[in-house]
Amino acid sequence: MVQMLFAALFALILGAAFCLWGYRIFLVLLPVWGFFAGFWLGAHSITLLLGEGFLATTTGWIVGFVVGILLALFSYLFYALAVAIIAGIAGYALGTGLLSAIGITANWLLILVGLVVAVAIVFATFRYNWQKYVIIALTAIGGANAVILGVLLLFNRVGLSGVRGAGNAIQPVLADSWFWAIAWLV
Repeated sequence: MVQMLFAALFALILGAAFCLWGYRIFLVLLPVWGFFAGFWLGAHSITLLLGEGFLATTTGWIVGFVVGILLALFSYLFYALAVAIIAGIAGYALGTGLLSAIGITANWLLILVGLVVAVAIVFATFRYNWQKYVIIALTAIGGANAVILGVLLLFNRVGLSGVRGAGNAIQPVLADSWFWAIAWLV
């Protein structure tokens, strides 16, 4: 119970910071965002490659941690690289998420489409000079997701095990009710 309360409050506070002041505090939060995005990318890739649950193996944890540290370091040292990393991970999540939502489960196809969408979004971000808008959109979307997840955790609509088992923070929100999906998008 204490763990869930702590996780909910952490999600609410961090989510509100991202949602409301994401662009202004982007450089401060950039290494944190890079670590968590890299951790998810590394762990999720191992999940798809090995066919195990998200963070179910030590390999997933280790790869997630190593990729997270590398992306946090790179995102702090290289702003343009940081924007590319965040845009790429968002594209990867979008590509794999859309395929998963329509029921495609072939891991090799999920990885391939995720990487193609990631490259396309990174290219468009720099080709059309959308760096600022990508930052604003992704911090607002991520912050809104964290706030909604924090509320659902506080009211015991989702559990920490559901979030861990899903491999991402939006799936438990969408599984609870489509109302939360609409609230998240608004």
